[in-house]
Amino acid sequence: MESITLDALDRRLIHALQLDGRLPFSRIAAAVGVPERTVARRYHRLRSRLALRVVGLVDGRRTGMLDWIVRVRCAPEAVETLAVLLARRDDTSWIAPLVGGTELTCMIRTPPPGDDGRRPFFEQLARTAGVREVRAACVLRPVAGVGGWAGRMDALGEAEQRLLLPHRPAPADPTTPSDPADQTDPSAPTAPTAPAHPPDPADPADPTEALPVLSPADTALLRALAQDGRADLGRLASASGCSESTVRRRIGQLRDSGVLAFEVEIDPALFGYPIEALLWLDVPPAGLRAVAEALAGHRQVAFAALTTGPSSVFVMVECRSVSGLHSYVTDELAALRGITRIESAVTQRRTKRAGPLPATLAEKRAGAPSGRAAAQ
Repeated sequence: MESITLDALDRRLIHALQLDGRLPFSRIAAAVGVPERTVARRYHRLRSRLALRVVGLVDGRRTGMLDWIVRVRCAPEAVETLAVLLARRDDTSWIAPLVGGTELTCMIRTPPPGDDGRRPFFEQLARTAGVREVRAACVLRPVAGVGGWAGRMDALGEAEQRLLLPHRPAPADPTTPSDPADQTDPSAPTAPTAPAHPPDPADPADPTEALPVLSPADTALLRALAQDGRADLGRLASASGCSESTVRRRIGQLRDSGVLAFEVEIDPALFGYPIEALLWLDVPPAGLRAVAEALAGHRQVAFAALTTGPSSVFVMVECRSVSGLHSYVTDELAALRGITRIESAVTQRRTKRAGPLPATLAEKRAGAPSGRAAAQ
């Protein structure tokens, strides 16, 4: 891949897209003071070189699904094959072989446990050739990194952000299913939506709250947005079988309900953070609130969550160097009361990020070495 260097305008564009992945280029251009064609050209340059992508993500907790952080210990010769097999699945994300060559991590989304007559996914994974051990921790609640990593969210000033995210009217009922008869003017501009606020670890969602109703058209729409969060209304209408006006309205409802959010996929190394590390923190229950609140304010933290398992907190951090990682652990984490143990590992690379593999990468990997397919 051709070498990419981000300049100040690229960073402002990326910040704007993280605020709202579907912001019109015209609005971004007005906020940053450059022609619209310049903003569009910058976006398409980065996207065509696979340096940047906007993807639509579904909050599994809002749809009755469970997210798991999975560690798989493998035979060295099986790591790459397993990473490719997992990357092809729609229910996986953030796949990363770890430095050392015998382990990979990923996130997997599954239905709640139940007796549905099928072999559980993790049992199938454990039976995959070359797999020696599978450890899965259920994500109880994200506590940092929701709405974007802070390291790429400092290019726009407050005034520019206000121009990009004006006040919107009260959201519509998120449980209302798509209505093909909606006659809203399809030529009307799409109002930008402010990103969801990061969740408060001390204020979990009400377990009795009704889940939004998702129709088959919604499912098709969400699948298309996962491939390209900036797909135009015509393409989304074709994918979902709805009118463009219905698609526009439904996207707003799904975002307002917390089901749908948009994420900018881009390598942190382009921002000068080439070292990515995964941390597993042991924190007694009494210390979880304070640790979670502190992690939410750490610039290095790209994502953190409370989980099940021996370690109650999982953290993904981005650092400028190994010495920077050392300083983060020995200074900022060491200053937090309640952490009794830290396990860390450095990722080798990302086989897959938040969204499905781009078509160009999927085609390249279609001929990758195959073993007994994981959890078919």
